[in-house]
Amino acid sequence: MRLVSYTLNDASPRLGAQVDDLVVDLAVLAERSAVELPLDLLSLIQGGTAAQETARGLLADGPAAWPADAVHRLDDVSLRAPLRPGKIIGVGLNYVEHVEESSRSLDTDKERPSRPVLFSKPATAVTGPGQPILHNADLTTQLDWECELAVVIGRTAFRVSEEEAYDHIFGFSIVNDISARDQRRSGQWFFSKGQDSYAPFGPAVVTADEIPDPMALDLSLRVNGVTKQKSNTRHMLFPIARLIADISSGVTLEPGDVIATGSPAGVGAGMVPPEFLQPGDTVEATVELIGTLTNPVVDAR
Repeated sequence: MRLVSYTLNDASPRLGAQVDDLVVDLAVLAERSAVELPLDLLSLIQGGTAAQETARGLLADGPAAWPADAVHRLDDVSLRAPLRPGKIIGVGLNYVEHVEESSRSLDTDKERPSRPVLFSKPATAVTGPGQPILHNADLTTQLDWECELAVVIGRTAFRVSEEEAYDHIFGFSIVNDISARDQRRSGQWFFSKGQDSYAPFGPAVVTADEIPDPMALDLSLRVNGVTKQKSNTRHMLFPIARLIADISSGVTLEPGDVIATGSPAGVGAGMVPPEFLQPGDTVEATVELIGTLTNPVVDAR
C-alpha cells in the first residue's frame, strides 16, 4: 500500500491510499463496510497487523467497488506529512563518498566511522509535501539539503538482531534532512538540523511488501531542476538492518518512529564553491518506488 495523509478543500487531514493517480479515503471505505479502522496513519501503524490487513481488505476489490465519495483525483487533494513521528533518528556519514566530502567541507573525521553516527530531529521539524522550508537569514546563511531514504518502524524494537530487523519495519518514505550548517554548536547538530521545517517528509509511506529490496534504490535531489545528488542505497556504509540493530541496542524504537538513513554526496556545503538554499528555490528529493518530495524555500524573517 501507498499510504498518505491528505486534505481536500482545506478540511482536516484524512488517511488515504494512493492508487495510481487516485487517492482513496480509507475512513469512508471502512464506514461503508461497517468495519473499524484507525483514522490516521500513526494509529494505523500502532494498530498492528490486524488494522493493516483491514486496510488492505478494504482496497482489495478495486476501483469498481469503491463509492464515488471515497475517491479523489491526486491533483485535487493536498498531501501532508504522512504522520508525525514520535522521534526521528538521523544517521550521519552513512555513504562512503559523503564521508570524504564532509571531512573536506564540514571538518568531520576523514576515517570511516566504525559505528553509525546518530543524531535526532524533533517532531516539530516535520513538514509535508509542498510545504515551505523556512529560511531565516537571521539564523543561517548556510541552509543545506540531504535526500535520504526514511525507514518507518512498525513494531516495537529493543535489542533486536540484524536478522530480526526487517520484521520491525512498517514501510519506507523520504526525508530531506535540512541543515543550517552554521548553527552546529560545539560539534552538536540538534539546532542545526532540528529547527521547524527542517524535516520535509513524504509524499507517502510505502509499505515494506511493496519495496523488494530497500538496499537497491536510486535516490537523487534537485534544486531548481538541477541535479545535486544522485546515488543508490546500496552505497550505505551501514545498511538498514545494522542501523536498526545498533539503535535498538540502547534506544527503544516504537511504531511510527522514523530513521533517516543518511545522505549521499552532493550536499551544498561540499560544492566548490559551496552552494546553499535561498528563498525562492525549489527542492525535489526522489527515491525510487516511493516518489518525489517537493518543497519551496521561503523567507521566514
